[in-house]
Amino acid sequence: MQSFVSLLANGFRIDLSTLGYLLISPALFHPWLMYFSKTRHVWIKALKLVFLSIFIIITFFELATPAFIHEYGFRPNRLFIEYLIYPNEVANMLFEGHLWTIIIVSLLLAFLIKLYLSISRLIFSTQYANQAISSASAISTFLILFLTLFLCARGTLAHRPINPSFVYFSTDPLINSLTLNSAYSVAHAYKQFGNESNAAKMYGKMAPEKVIEIVRKETDLDSKSFYSNVKPSLATHLPVYQGKPKNLVIILEESLGAQFVSSLGGLPLTPAIDKLSKEGWSFQRLYATGTRSVRGIEAVITGFTPTPARAVVKLDKSQTNFFTIASLLKANNYTTQFIYGGESHFDNMKSFFLGNGFADIVDFDDIENPNFVASWGASDEDLFKQADKEITKLNESDKPFFTFIFSSSNHDPFEIPDKRVTPIKYTKEQLSKYDAKELLRHKAIQYADYALGKFIDKAKKQPYWEDTVFLIVADHDARASGVDLVPIKNFHIPGIILNGKKEHFTDNRLISQIDLAPTLLSLIGIKNTSPMLGHDLNNVNSGGRAMMQYADNFAYIKGENVAILQPQKEPLKFKYNFNNKKLYSQKSTGNLSEIALAHALWGSFAYKNEWFNIK
Repeated sequence: MQSFVSLLANGFRIDLSTLGYLLISPALFHPWLMYFSKTRHVWIKALKLVFLSIFIIITFFELATPAFIHEYGFRPNRLFIEYLIYPNEVANMLFEGHLWTIIIVSLLLAFLIKLYLSISRLIFSTQYANQAISSASAISTFLILFLTLFLCARGTLAHRPINPSFVYFSTDPLINSLTLNSAYSVAHAYKQFGNESNAAKMYGKMAPEKVIEIVRKETDLDSKSFYSNVKPSLATHLPVYQGKPKNLVIILEESLGAQFVSSLGGLPLTPAIDKLSKEGWSFQRLYATGTRSVRGIEAVITGFTPTPARAVVKLDKSQTNFFTIASLLKANNYTTQFIYGGESHFDNMKSFFLGNGFADIVDFDDIENPNFVASWGASDEDLFKQADKEITKLNESDKPFFTFIFSSSNHDPFEIPDKRVTPIKYTKEQLSKYDAKELLRHKAIQYADYALGKFIDKAKKQPYWEDTVFLIVADHDARASGVDLVPIKNFHIPGIILNGKKEHFTDNRLISQIDLAPTLLSLIGIKNTSPMLGHDLNNVNSGGRAMMQYADNFAYIKGENVAILQPQKEPLKFKYNFNNKKLYSQKSTGNLSEIALAHALWGSFAYKNEWFNIK
């Protein structure tokens, strides 16, 4: 009951703040434009339009909120506006997978607009427009409206105006987001875009020298490996493999969380991955750095730490000369290539890749005679069929190659070819847990796994197999939600290295996505100087920590201890039970909060000061 009262009270404060911001501008003009008879009628018409616009904006966001919460676990935020620059892809996904949501929202919005217009005719009557006001009334009305709406917008008499952290009171991110209204949530997220290079405004300050000292120590590298004060994470990395450099193929699987992988304790949807996990180097406790594809690309391809900002794939200063393993391998005489079944311009991938080491991009227009085309492009079978052709061509050259393949069939709205997979049979009790949309997701996961297994089986018979190291890894889980500030269980993903040093090895260490790139470079025999902070997992003493960004919250895990940072709040300390996947509050985790803050700030410092630039 107390939480419900807190939610209502805090929500009312945010609603008042929202109304304050929306109404203060028209309120300042209103007394004066009503004072003059020549402007009175025009102003009333303009005011009608202003109020109608405000009503439509607030109503639309609130109507869209339930579907957004169901998909992402909290109110509309930066994701609501971040993908507006890709109207075709977003429209296809919405109409194919969320048509009923669009219809219901549109009908309700039309009905409520009609109802509002009926009421507004009574409010904005002709008689009101003809009423004159005195100069004294205009002045007093102006002062009262300004003071009232200013205080509402500010929301507090404290040093700083109200923001979401003022009204957050729970460790459940959904409950916290419910205290906001969706228009305010989206507006605040838009404002945060301007602060995305400065995590210190969110989590607190730390001297750059201290940040550098901590993150260097956490890499497990000898202090002598670092030799640059200009680019403080730049270090020499020696490979475990000595010999002719091997080829590298990374397969990034869309939205494949451990919850769907039987060998990781999930549903029996991935027999191919389960089989491959018994053949290669299988990571049992690998954790993604975020919940979006670009965050997974950022971690796997650049080794960059997660931040509250957008992933570096989208940021302006990282579009050229930013470190990637493609740029490193290209400098080592590798041919570098990206293969994707959809449009590679999506999420700014094409621009980022071409500017940072990828010499060739193969996307939807290059897929030869695709058998099945979905909203996101060619099916995974068509993608891997083309990938086999491209890799075979590359293998015929004298140069080693690096190929990065990104799948898309396991993406909402989950369109897959017919008669490829048989849905698993659930009990009535199991079926009660999943709606129709989730069952479609399960079927798409089965298909993605089928296409992957088919490709690997074929690759094993090809000339390029013997000299090529393969990594199969997810970009992120399908959906992250729950009662925790950071739902750690939904960051757990599969990862398997094939043809690496360790054959048939099950690795139970806690590791992060950022550890994969240094490990792969070591396995293919590349001595390098790079700014990555990830561990080379070929060292048996490395690993043991992970980091992840969930909306505005940042979690750092070391062993079983967890520190979670929230905007403008003190760090919270937990212990994570990997068996039941639950967080338990605890009083102390040593200096883990300091380590977490250093890593949360590192990305902002590194981006701003160009510590990851290669020139």
